[in-house]
Amino acid sequence: MSEPLADDGARALVALLTARGETVATAESLTAGLLAATLAGVPGASAVLSGGVVTYTVETKIALAGVPRQLLDDVGPVAPATAAALAEGARDRCQATWGVGLTGVAGPEPHGGHPVGTVFLGLAGPGPTEFAELRLAGSRWDIRLAAVHQAVGRLHELVERS
Repeated sequence: MSEPLADDGARALVALLTARGETVATAESLTAGLLAATLAGVPGASAVLSGGVVTYTVETKIALAGVPRQLLDDVGPVAPATAAALAEGARDRCQATWGVGLTGVAGPEPHGGHPVGTVFLGLAGPGPTEFAELRLAGSRWDIRLAAVHQAVGRLHELVERS
């Protein structure tokens, strides 16, 4: 059986992190661990994947990723600052070089005033934390897969720039 989630982008990211001796951790809401599973599908990923948490609820965002309750009260669970805090929490709590946070709306209904397909990606590393707003289309599965592919690609670019 092939490795359905370990695409070329994930392989390239794992190779880059391995070559640099760096690690990554994830805090995932709408992707529910799909990013960590994608990275873990690459042979040799154990050298770079420090860990990951699924933070589907507000309470788990606080408890597992260390997102401040006040931030969630102020901006909500689907927001750029929340994605950034998830990324920082993953990085810090898993003692990784890089942290990735994903939060958004995969559907089928809008949530918190955000349309289906709204995704926020946070990337935390040695430098300033970055975030991106993504507008993705398709089914729940399509949106979740596209979010993972975007996270892999954008983290690869950020690591290369650092």
